[in-house]
Amino acid sequence: MSDPFLGLLGSWKARLSRRIVFWVFASLVIIEAVVLVPSVQKREKELLFQFKQLSALKVSFITMAYPDESEREFLERVSELEVNEMFAEVRGGAIYESDGQMVGTFGEPPQLSFEEVNRDNDLYLYGPRGTWYEVAWHPDEIENNDYTLIIRYDGASIQEELWNYKLRIAGLVLLISAVVTSVTMVVLGLVAIAPILRLRDDLIAAGEALSKDEAEVDFYSLSVKRSDELGEVMEAFGQMFGRVHKEIGDRKRAEAILREEQEKSERLLLNILPAAIAEKLKEGHSHIADGFPEVTILFTDLVGFTKLSETISPRSLVQLLNEIFSSFDGLCARHGLEKIKTIGDAYMVVGGLPMPRKDHAEAIAEIALDMQEEIVRFNARKNTNLSIRIGINTGPVVAGVIGTTKFIYDLWGDAVNTANRMESHGIPGEIQVTAATYQLLQDKYLWKERGIIHVKGKGKMMAYLLVGRKPEKISQ
Repeated sequence: MSDPFLGLLGSWKARLSRRIVFWVFASLVIIEAVVLVPSVQKREKELLFQFKQLSALKVSFITMAYPDESEREFLERVSELEVNEMFAEVRGGAIYESDGQMVGTFGEPPQLSFEEVNRDNDLYLYGPRGTWYEVAWHPDEIENNDYTLIIRYDGASIQEELWNYKLRIAGLVLLISAVVTSVTMVVLGLVAIAPILRLRDDLIAAGEALSKDEAEVDFYSLSVKRSDELGEVMEAFGQMFGRVHKEIGDRKRAEAILREEQEKSERLLLNILPAAIAEKLKEGHSHIADGFPEVTILFTDLVGFTKLSETISPRSLVQLLNEIFSSFDGLCARHGLEKIKTIGDAYMVVGGLPMPRKDHAEAIAEIALDMQEEIVRFNARKNTNLSIRIGINTGPVVAGVIGTTKFIYDLWGDAVNTANRMESHGIPGEIQVTAATYQLLQDKYLWKERGIIHVKGKGKMMAYLLVGRKPEKISQ
């Protein structure tokens, strides 16, 4: 669609254009109406002047043709005065001598008096709504005349002529207004409305481009060079789009960096704390502590690690320990257990928190057997001779977060200390458990009774060694 046609079509459709054109048209009509009133009044006086001139000629003819007539005869001849067929007929009149003495009247007596006529040499008097008109002459206005003459004319023909005159003027006003407003509409459409509509489309396109992160958009507004205010608006639109696109781009990059850092922080938090506890911290909980009536705790320690550390470099030592504990971390994830912490070459894991589970003891037994197998595979790969000592106990604990900066999720209670004693008083390569754990698992695994042992801080305790899985459990 061409721009001229678009401008014309837009002018008819645009609400702003219709308002402007309406007020242009209304203003022209009002201006012409204001001009029409004095124009009609002027036309009315012109018609009356014509009556006066024609009547003056007729009276002059009478005085010239009949110079010796008496005043009464002159009055009779004036009463028979006919002005012109196209103008009003005479409805009456009055004649006065120069001293104001009335000669006589005929027809409808005029309202104009001799005194009023002498005060205004060009006096006209109009009847109600133009039903009649009265015109006065002084003696010097009519040749060979010594009388003051006042004539009343019928107003019907004058009103008809004025009405026709008004219709002609009104038609001309409407025609001129229609032409001017039409031209205004076309020019307005080409100069303003069409560019405004295109600018509106560009604004819609800009919103879509910003939502799709498109930097290069073929805007009509940017391809038009104008030196007026609309051109300045278009130029400002281009600058605004560029700034907004840049700001959105900067904001998205900042949000991406923020999300990446947040994800790193969350991953780091999950590496330190259980997922449920990390979520509580993010929600703003500052004091997190819960009691659990029954969980199972496992401690393990690498036997021979201290001696090995004396023969290899610190870097190699850390790499070796990292490989072992990373495999233990994988086992925790597989069995759904929570790693609590590592202390040197010791590793602590618990089952049954922070989300309680009924099979916490069985899950700990499974990871303990898997840890033994993992150490066997590690020795085969690295040609080492390490073994692990594992201690397990079941009982109530309190778990919570301590610290404000380098915080840690930890456990407290006698059950934790007992599990630690089971490991420290255990046998290298064996899994030693308390009677409490044994009671929960005795029918599911293979056991060896170690008997009564003396436990530091606890005295004599019955201990059992977890030997392995029962055949039917292995087949599962």
